[in-house]
Amino acid sequence: MAYEELKEIIKNSDNIVFLGGAGVSTESNIPDFRSEKGLYNAVNKYGYPPETLISHTFFMRNTDKFYEYYKENLIYPDAKPNDAHKALAKLEKMGKLKAIVTQNIDNLHQLAGSKAVYELHGSVYRNYCMDCHEFYDEKFILKAEGVPKCEKCGGIVKPDVVLYEEGLDSNVMSAAIRAISNADVLIVGGTSLVVYPAAGLVNYYRGNKLVLINKSTTSFDGQADLVIHDNIGKVFRECVLE
Repeated sequence: MAYEELKEIIKNSDNIVFLGGAGVSTESNIPDFRSEKGLYNAVNKYGYPPETLISHTFFMRNTDKFYEYYKENLIYPDAKPNDAHKALAKLEKMGKLKAIVTQNIDNLHQLAGSKAVYELHGSVYRNYCMDCHEFYDEKFILKAEGVPKCEKCGGIVKPDVVLYEEGLDSNVMSAAIRAISNADVLIVGGTSLVVYPAAGLVNYYRGNKLVLINKSTTSFDGQADLVIHDNIGKVFRECVLE
């Protein structure tokens, strides 16, 4: 019943925005570092919780240890887009989906073919020298021994990822707010809506078709017009791809 309702909502709209979190990528075998397992592994192996390891302070003070954790836990070069990514790219091609707002940093939406993607937390695929701002891709980071250094000036190369203690990019945030505010339909998927300021973006939605797709309940379930507790890849496969 819920699937049929979602199909109908999608069919009747050409102004959909998707807001997604870690659950969209876990089906591409990218683990959520905020999970209990992620927390346990980080403390057990590196001596600190993930929030500390990928904080601005830790990056500045323990750059070598930061990169040790970062390379092993945040870059997944072999990950492939799953059915959720593919379905969203298809909806954009059909002219129905106007934007994707994602908390993920893995570039999988773009790999699936999506163009209008607002990355709230940046991307592991972009890295810049802190001194001369030379660009480097993720392959350069993975190949570097220890701390990646700029080939031009020798400066430290930093991922274009929003670390803890850092603010979100105001231009990306403004564009995301604009897209959500103007949407007819807002589909929120693969996020428990507990990480702010991303979770607060739902409050900018002015329409009357709020759809939540998540395996577990969220604090916004009561405000949604349609709630589906299931794997997001499965939902999109059945409602868009088949």
